[in-house]
Amino acid sequence: MLNLRSFLKKILEPIAKRLNINPNLITLISLIIAILSAISIGTSNILLGSILILCSGFFDVLDGAVARCHNKTSKFGAILDSTMDRFSDAIIIVGFICGAYISWFIGILAIHSGFIISYIRASSESKGISNSVGISKRAVRLIILMISLLVGLVNTDYIQFIVIFLVILSYFTAVQRLFHAWKHCKESKHF
Repeated sequence: MLNLRSFLKKILEPIAKRLNINPNLITLISLIIAILSAISIGTSNILLGSILILCSGFFDVLDGAVARCHNKTSKFGAILDSTMDRFSDAIIIVGFICGAYISWFIGILAIHSGFIISYIRASSESKGISNSVGISKRAVRLIILMISLLVGLVNTDYIQFIVIFLVILSYFTAVQRLFHAWKHCKESKHF
């Protein structure tokens, strides 16, 4: 299976080498674009919202590439990036709710499932367990949201069904990550 980050790395490295700026600034630009995406979606401009989700994701990956290319990685930068990712994910879903493309209940489940995936990874890593397994990583979730909007250009009724599918995939990923952590703990006898 093609690793999206590996593919993007080949594209981003030349750009990152030329951008010798604070990667935290790029992280904040990604957040601002996500907010603009949510506003666009909430005001029924779903094509622009979809494009802005893509742009936000691009800047989210670019910040890490710039940090690595210019030896500007930091613990705070990692924390800021992870925090802004959660905020961006949630605000985009809020845009879907405000635009009445999904019910508030489905929106809450979409936000919750995304947070749970991230929490399990962070909790695992705090215990020394690498845990980024699962089929519904952040990039996949953003792509599914973009697809739902593009399908919505034809018929907005399908957006909620696609987001329900995303919620199911996300909770399945949470189970995959819990199982991975359990398996690691069992093998290392750290129950």
